[in-house]
Amino acid sequence: MRTEDAITRPLLRIRDVAARGALYGLAAVPLLGVASLSFGDHHDRTTFLAVAGGFAAAMAAVGILIGLFFWWACGGDIRRCRDWRTVKGQAGPVTVAAPVLLRVGVLALVLCPGAFGLHFLVDGAEYSSWLYGD
Repeated sequence: MRTEDAITRPLLRIRDVAARGALYGLAAVPLLGVASLSFGDHHDRTTFLAVAGGFAAAMAAVGILIGLFFWWACGGDIRRCRDWRTVKGQAGPVTVAAPVLLRVGVLALVLCPGAFGLHFLVDGAEYSSWLYGD
């Protein structure tokens, strides 16, 4: 439903944006596991997963903090990406950036332990193959 100013209603809520970001993060963990299979060397694979986990941790901190700050600064005027054409003025893009940054931050927050979990799983698999002579 659209109002007279062409903004899609109902307005976004923090809970819904965070829930969708968590869902995207859960979907990204298996994709990260599949992407790690493109590395043939075991050391390269564990390094890739460790770097992906560290990058996800940094993105989670930045995305959540800046997204929540932008959300607070907008004062309730939060818009979806499809409402971009309704943005007016210099401060208008912040109303679209707030939910995007929050969603990316929550996605990275879920991806970070998944990446480190995969890292330790892959590292443990190499250790067990060395231990048992496989």
